[in-house]
Amino acid sequence: MTLGNLRDLYQQVILERYKTPRHKGKTNPVHRYQKGHNPSCGDTIELTLQLSDAGDKILDAKFEGEGCAISMASADLMAEALKGKTVKEALEMVERFQQMMKGEAEFPKELRKLNVMQGVAQFPVRIKCANLTWHALKAALQSSADAESNGFISNEKEEA
Repeated sequence: MTLGNLRDLYQQVILERYKTPRHKGKTNPVHRYQKGHNPSCGDTIELTLQLSDAGDKILDAKFEGEGCAISMASADLMAEALKGKTVKEALEMVERFQQMMKGEAEFPKELRKLNVMQGVAQFPVRIKCANLTWHALKAALQSSADAESNGFISNEKEEA
C-alpha cells in the first residue's frame, strides 16, 4: 500500500468515526467522569468510565462532546480500545498515544486501530485535538473513586 493510499485510509477512518461514533453516550453506572476542553479550538469532551467491582479494570468507556473530526474520532477509538483493559494498561496507553503524537511510538498489533491517529502528528496544531480525550482519561483514572470532577481538564499547556 502506498503512503498516499495509507493516508487516504486514515482519513476515511477518522471521518467515519466522527460521523458514526460507536461509543457515544454515558456508561451505566458511571464510576469515573471527567470533562475536557481544548480552549484553542473549542473541542469539549465528557468521558465516563464503568469499572469492575475491584476498580482495577475498565468495563466500559463512553464519551459525549463536540469538536472536530480528529478529537471525536480519537475519543471513539480510545473508548473502544479501553474495554477490558486494567487501569495500569490504560495509563500506559495514554503515554504511548502521547509518544505516538510526537512520532516516537505506535501501538502493537492488538491495538493497531489506534495507529490511524498517527497521521495527526504531521499537523502539530491538531495534536491537541487528538490528545484531549487522552488527557481526560488520565485525569479520570487518577481521580478518587468518590470524586466527580466538576471542572474541566485542559490541554492548553500541552506543547504542540
